[in-house]
Amino acid sequence: MRLPPLNALKAFEAAARHLSVKRAAAELNVTPAAVSHQIRTLEEYLGVQLFHRYNRALELTDAARACLPKLREGFDCLIKAVEVLRAQKGTGAFTVSAAPSFAARWLMPRLHRFFEAHPEVDVRVSARMRQISEGGKGTVAERATIDAWLADSDIAILYGRGDYPGFHVDKLLPLTVTPICSPRLITGQSPLTRPEDLRSHMLLHDDTGDLYDGEAFWEVWLKTAGVNGVDTTRGPHFSHAVLAFEAAIEGAGVLATMPVLAAADLHAARLITPFALRVPLQSAYYLVCTDTAMTRPAVSAFREWLLSEAAREEEV
Repeated sequence: MRLPPLNALKAFEAAARHLSVKRAAAELNVTPAAVSHQIRTLEEYLGVQLFHRYNRALELTDAARACLPKLREGFDCLIKAVEVLRAQKGTGAFTVSAAPSFAARWLMPRLHRFFEAHPEVDVRVSARMRQISEGGKGTVAERATIDAWLADSDIAILYGRGDYPGFHVDKLLPLTVTPICSPRLITGQSPLTRPEDLRSHMLLHDDTGDLYDGEAFWEVWLKTAGVNGVDTTRGPHFSHAVLAFEAAIEGAGVLATMPVLAAADLHAARLITPFALRVPLQSAYYLVCTDTAMTRPAVSAFREWLLSEAAREEEV
């Protein structure tokens, strides 16, 4: 069956919504005469009267009132279809936003494998810091970060709790926290062999836990280890875990952090984990994107690759 002209259907829907030819014309950026002409064209095409026309008013006929909901539903479907088509624009390129530490320490050492598997895809990595205001921790701050990052990115990789309604969400990496340090500290002037020995060492602070969960990593680990008498108020603080790792490699102190981000240094023995205890964190790394972005082949391929890389992850 042939459909009526789309412009005529648009003119009718706008006029029916406003019950005004003049307001419909302003919305469609045409003249009132053009709207009236399109409506008459549609009535002639269908052989059905759509409006009762009065001196300064329009009233829908029963036939028009019956078809209008389905017509609006059809326009909504067309809009969604066009959004999907627009999302396909540049399907070989996309942008992923992530915190600098995750991007540098976890994503970059693996990204070459995605390039090898998908040489046609252009990946743009945006390393970004979340902005946390006073009292702005938790789910509200996480949602604000997602909205900001996905405004100009296709994928966000976020440290958080994963409760992000309205988005496509995959848990990427569960996380633990444990002390990490240079091997030199194990046999130095104050050997680090027991958790209680931390009382004699400088503590380095990765502020991720305190900033985003409200509980510092040192507090989380020491509480589970049952160690008292360690002054967690001393020692330098780092907003980027990557900076804290460099300080630990140089032997500046002992760092409580996520060993998953130190895998390369742990494998190379630039850093070690002096104690076996690894305390699970409530937060994890999550891959977040819109359902529309997921329809793009490149984004879908990157998601599948990230999940497969995360599944291979074995903390050292």
